[in-house]
Amino acid sequence: MGIDMKKFIASGAALGAGLILLKAYNGKKRNVWVYEDSDMRNSHDIDHEESVNAPYDHAEEGLTQLDSIYRSEWQANAFPQTKKQLEDLES
Repeated sequence: MGIDMKKFIASGAALGAGLILLKAYNGKKRNVWVYEDSDMRNSHDIDHEESVNAPYDHAEEGLTQLDSIYRSEWQANAFPQTKKQLEDLES
């Protein structure tokens, strides 16, 4: 075999190896699995459904489930519930 034939075979092998590596890299790129966003604050439905506590708690009548969640957080963190309570804290 001549030098030209060896170069031809070597370049063909290098090209083939490169294509195999490229295909493997692209295959891994597509196989990444990500959890679906399950944060209820990003849900359209939760902001349109009535609070599940509305029949039992007079203060939650007319609130959506998202509003109910925010209300629970405010109560847990002692956030003022009325404008008067907020003004009293500011003064």
